Amino acid sequence: MLDLRRYQRSPIDVELEFALKGSTERMRGRAKDISLGGMFVQTAQPQAFSSELVVYATLPGQRAQLTLPCIVRWVGGGGMGLQFGLIGARETYAITEATKST
Repeated sequence: MLDLRRYQRSPIDVELEFALKGSTERMRGRAKDISLGGMFVQTAQPQAFSSELVVYATLPGQRAQLTLPCIVRWVGGGGMGLQFGLIGARETYAITEATKST
């Protein structure tokens, strides 16, 4: 299978919450891998392809929770593959550090 990812994903195991954009109802999941481009979230409540989400997670080595805008790019394997939207310098640094620690 051809992998067209721009960034190499690193394994991770982090509890997180996510919500549909504009909603206050949070659902639970676990980030299982991450890169600067996105993450795979294992969840019993995967959202539909192209859904816009907000992910709330504290990555390893960070004290503050990150708020990450995402879009669902695929669903399967017990979860969903997410692509990050526009993220700031703090989020970019935290994700870069998380990918180094694996």
